[in-house]
Amino acid sequence: MEDRTMRPAVIDIHPHVISTDTARFPRAPLGGHQSSWSAERPVSYQQLLADMDEAGVDKAAIVQASTCYGHDNSYVIEAVQAHPDRFTAVGSVDILADDAVSQIEQWQRRGMTGLRLFTTGSTMPGQATWFTDERSYPAWEYAQATGLPVCMQMTQDGLDDLRTIIGKFPQVRLVLDHLARPDLSGGPSFPKAAGLFDLADNPNIYLKLTVRALEALDKAGASSADFFPLLVSRFGASRIAWGSNHPASPGGLKALLGAARDALACLSEEENAWIFGRTAETLYPVLAAAEPAEVRHG
Repeated sequence: MEDRTMRPAVIDIHPHVISTDTARFPRAPLGGHQSSWSAERPVSYQQLLADMDEAGVDKAAIVQASTCYGHDNSYVIEAVQAHPDRFTAVGSVDILADDAVSQIEQWQRRGMTGLRLFTTGSTMPGQATWFTDERSYPAWEYAQATGLPVCMQMTQDGLDDLRTIIGKFPQVRLVLDHLARPDLSGGPSFPKAAGLFDLADNPNIYLKLTVRALEALDKAGASSADFFPLLVSRFGASRIAWGSNHPASPGGLKALLGAARDALACLSEEENAWIFGRTAETLYPVLAAAEPAEVRHG
């Protein structure tokens, strides 16, 4: 058994879980049709635990699988209730609903510590703008007042709308899934990602670094050694956190973590410690509250 005290915590803030029990947990995907990944390679929370143990991941903030379950967070909540020492939940709520705040509070009482807004994705192409609708303001106000982190699944096309929200709710903590999918072409200064870098001045903007960033670098023929030091110089490692996107991205959790480790080898040990664990503990303090009951990494 590994001595957990000998290394920094490793926390994944972007895995998903899918139950094979469709009677208890029926499919209700946003966009009306289920994502192919959730149908083809579902990972239960029990399997996620096994994958984490194999990979050397201590804890996880499980993100609601919006393309499978929509706003019904029942399965991710069951995972948290079964293993509160390893998991917390980032759930989804219709923030345009009249009772959005009440819904958020109800899910929080059951173990949700983060909110996710799914404004684009495989079942909802394009970049939605509904998150700036005035009907969403009570939910934004609540998130700002309570410190509830809000993950934004979005593209660069939505950054102007995001700035509208930031202007109205400047203290709300925002976590950009997949770095908001920047275009990393154009050379080592990454000029087409200027919109992302321009957000660095806002201390409440956090970045979720997943394999999607590595794919964007590969597509652009760009170097991790150019991009990640620049990203850290602008945002600081304490505002960047790793997420696997397992199993939406294929390859397995261990390989996804390994790819991220390799890509960030250009950063310091301290910066890696923040990105692979400490930032997650800042966003989701419950993950820092107690050590796992048993650590089986080997």
